[in-house]
Amino acid sequence: MLTQPRPEPPHALPAHDQVYRTLRTRIMHGEIAPGEALTLRGIGAQFGVSMTPAREAVRRLAAEGALSLSPSGRVTTPELGADRIEELAALRALLEVELASRALPRAHLALIERMEAQNAAIAEVIAKHDAVGYIRLNLEFHRMLYLRAQAPAMLAMAETVWLQLGPTMRALYGRLKRTSVPSGHRLIVAALAAGDEPGLRLAVRQDVTHGLRMILAG
Repeated sequence: MLTQPRPEPPHALPAHDQVYRTLRTRIMHGEIAPGEALTLRGIGAQFGVSMTPAREAVRRLAAEGALSLSPSGRVTTPELGADRIEELAALRALLEVELASRALPRAHLALIERMEAQNAAIAEVIAKHDAVGYIRLNLEFHRMLYLRAQAPAMLAMAETVWLQLGPTMRALYGRLKRTSVPSGHRLIVAALAAGDEPGLRLAVRQDVTHGLRMILAG
């Protein structure tokens, strides 16, 4: 009798893939500031790998726009100018509004309850002034809705935009001085509960662009 092959456990991933995934998550969640310099030697030492896996992980992240790699080999997180921020804000509005719209017909009560619980968790990290925790939980709030869209290619594109914005979002958090859950989150949940597609599209658009527009206005 044939047996199905078992999936490899996470620790069995190639070294460069482990480094790539961990660095990608840290950048997306704003753990690394804009313009921060990294070295292949430092990355290798941090993860206990040789220069080759570190170089491969950096190459992949640079291809996604998460890192800048100069001809001399200098590695940094990008510092985004106004034009780039405006472009990425526009992409968020296009992609995430469409994802939310596609998710609406599959937004059952259990999903709405999970999103409400996520807002409660976001309120807790805001009270602790935890910028990285806020960015992580905020993205999870959006991801749990967008997964219902069943549009994996579109969600992957949205996550690439999040990745490129990660360090900028960390810098933005300090400027926003949040004291409560974003009003857009409450409007998103209310629109889902009401089955209000125009209201949902408007709430998502405002939520994902508000902070970035503040950077451009400032």
